Amino acid sequence: MSADAADLIGPDEIAFTLDLTPAQLKLTHAALKAFLNDFGHNEPQVHKILHEILAKLPDEASIRSISLDAGR
Repeated sequence: MSADAADLIGPDEIAFTLDLTPAQLKLTHAALKAFLNDFGHNEPQVHKILHEILAKLPDEASIRSISLDAGR
């Protein structure tokens, strides 16, 4: 196995951790939802991954309750 192959992240491993403020979380959620809604419906694997990411975020009601002005 080459050195490059040994450095790859496995399909079920955590690749990255991201710390977000509440406002950043709200915008990230909105961007993912927009991408999901606007992305071609002939890409089921992309839709599956987007749903997996969105499932890791707080529920819609919690996201809606975040104010973009909080702490500014």
